[in-house]
Amino acid sequence: MLLLSAVAYTAWVLEVVLSTGLDPVQAYISELAAEDQPLGGLFRATDLVAGLAVLAAALLALSAFHLRRPVPPEAGGSTARRPWAAGGWAALALFGAATAADSRLPLSCAPTSDEMCAARETAGLVPATHTAHAVTSSLAMLGALGGLTALTVAARRYRRWPPVARYGPWLLGAEVLATGWSLGAIAAFEAGHGTWALGAGQRLQVLLVALWLALLAAAVGLPGRTGPSGGGATTTDANATDANATDATATDDTEAAPPRADRRDPV
Repeated sequence: MLLLSAVAYTAWVLEVVLSTGLDPVQAYISELAAEDQPLGGLFRATDLVAGLAVLAAALLALSAFHLRRPVPPEAGGSTARRPWAAGGWAALALFGAATAADSRLPLSCAPTSDEMCAARETAGLVPATHTAHAVTSSLAMLGALGGLTALTVAARRYRRWPPVARYGPWLLGAEVLATGWSLGAIAAFEAGHGTWALGAGQRLQVLLVALWLALLAAAVGLPGRTGPSGGGATTTDANATDANATDATATDDTEAAPPRADRRDPV
């Protein structure tokens, strides 16, 4: 489901081969799904699929987190709670729910390419869905950033999901920069100072989130083992250690047994 959400969340790349009439460097990515756009229904549907898929994945992860029986320390586990992991999945659930809601609250027109639409938006003459869309979009990005941050910390602190532990910090740094670019460009556009390549910034922002979802999908699909920083034995290592211990015990028993020649017949 995480991988499905990553694929659906990048459906906007279809604008490379489909004629949308929007400038991908300048236009809001949400304008692709606007009600007056010819392919708006397609992009609203893919956003809905992306949101519902990641929401379902996050809820299942939270259910497994709370239902999983803790492994006692003597068995190599820990009975301690893992709040960073729980918080990360909860943030992804927020991202999924907000993205699904976002698809049901589309813009009525494309303000970056339609001057009349921009004028109506400035004058407050557009439907209330424009404001609601801005709220759900903000919540979605907040959830994505929160999930990326918390699950990356969890991967490194709890020594889980090695791909996330290794590449998560880099994706997080790039996502913060892309988000800053998008927010600055939106502020400039609303102040009447141009778009500042608003579309490019948003597309980079969304692409990084999709890459993060794909990375997380790959990480949770791997067998459980410790991260690259070490700090714990893998299952294979533990089995090997047990085997060595068994061999050592057998050797000690063999050496302790008396030679056959020295054994006495009890009769």
